[in-house]
Amino acid sequence: MPASSAQTRLPGATSLLSIGQVLARLTPEFPDLTPSKLRFLEEQGLVSPARTESGYRKFDSGDLDRLRLILSMQRDHYLPLKVIRAYLDDLDSGLSPVLPGGGAPGPSILVIARRYTRDDLLRESGASSTLLHDAVTASIIVPAEYYGDDALKVLRALVDLQRSGIEPRHLRGFRGAAERELGLIESALVPLARRKDASSRAKAAEMAVEIAGQLEVIRGSLIRSALGRLTK
Repeated sequence: MPASSAQTRLPGATSLLSIGQVLARLTPEFPDLTPSKLRFLEEQGLVSPARTESGYRKFDSGDLDRLRLILSMQRDHYLPLKVIRAYLDDLDSGLSPVLPGGGAPGPSILVIARRYTRDDLLRESGASSTLLHDAVTASIIVPAEYYGDDALKVLRALVDLQRSGIEPRHLRGFRGAAERELGLIESALVPLARRKDASSRAKAAEMAVEIAGQLEVIRGSLIRSALGRLTK
């Protein structure tokens, strides 16, 4: 359903969720999600929850799937909102666009957000419990009751790296490098961080995702350049 038509839904016509209930459903998968960010996404026209007569926002299952899609595109692909908006506009128009940056076309990616228990994670990745323990010890994977697709991708990569003799302990420096990049992002966000209003906080979160994506491009280019020297 197009975001613009959501305002026409009648409260009570389906099972509707409050902001608090939406956060309870989504924060296990997206810990950085806040009421401010939800309102910011609404301000940007990416999601349009219904409103009660008192003005309270109410989200249905379609809104929940749409939010999962938006948040996954930000987290997993570092896509800016303008790209996400164009993608959603195509979906709303009945098209089957290809996910920017690669991925399955159309609404099928609405189901990309999954949660895995520890046993699920080990089974899906083919990793041993020792490898997962070592990854947690090396601060490569954050321990949790439930894990997302990102943790699964990392653990699968660690399984492959282990076959080449690379263990999690060899990757401890990656955490330090990530922290240094985080420091760069925080420095860039200082002007927004000084503002205390909810809109500024939400904009800072969006800007952080965009900067992270740009740093990812540079890092990938440097690695590819270094690999080129190895083959000469």
